[in-house]
Amino acid sequence: MSYSKSASSMTKSDEDIAERERTEIRYGSLSQRLANPSPLAMGGFATTLLTVSLAMMGFRGVSTQTLFVADLCLVACVALLISAQWEMVRGNTFSYTVLSAFGLFYGGYGAIMIPALGIIDAYGGYTPEYYNAMGFFVLIWAVLNIFFLIASVSFNIVYMCIFLTVELCFALDASSYFARADGKLDISVGLQKAAGVFGFLAGLLGLYTVAHYLCDDVLPFDVPMGDTSSILKRFRTRKNRE
Repeated sequence: MSYSKSASSMTKSDEDIAERERTEIRYGSLSQRLANPSPLAMGGFATTLLTVSLAMMGFRGVSTQTLFVADLCLVACVALLISAQWEMVRGNTFSYTVLSAFGLFYGGYGAIMIPALGIIDAYGGYTPEYYNAMGFFVLIWAVLNIFFLIASVSFNIVYMCIFLTVELCFALDASSYFARADGKLDISVGLQKAAGVFGFLAGLLGLYTVAHYLCDDVLPFDVPMGDTSSILKRFRTRKNRE
């Protein structure tokens, strides 16, 4: 009786393993047939961040970012969220999480500037309370981005540089809002310009990433990203042996 149950459980286990392997093969082959959504996502990320960063730095007298609601809510938000869903289908947890998070951040940041929503009016205009609230908003995103920065170590140097520059942009931008809330206008402007510089660098790195993916897909040469995954694989292998 016990032997019969054991044989039955082994058969069930074998069936589960076989079914799991069939599922992996099916979805693996599907992933290979899907187009790479990363160029669209990084293009939306980069172009939007570049334009906003130019305004943060005050280029050509532009400092108001309201016009860029079109980029924030339609280009970046939509492109990132659409691309994120395909990354999920491809089984890329990191890409799905990052693209979804930044898509929602861009959309939320743009929504704040839409007059019809009355978000700024709820604070009575550009008051110290509003600037403190914006500082909190950006600062908490800087905290989340730290986890993305840490995880990017297992991919490549370009990703690491993108998240590092974004981190500095967030931190300086949040500090700029807090300084403005305290009435320190000159310090606030300087911090915002510094944040714009790092945001601009992140945008340029985003365009570099677009070039990498497009060249990898349609051209006979590669744009290097500084792969670090092999280093971590060797480290894990050595650790497992120990």
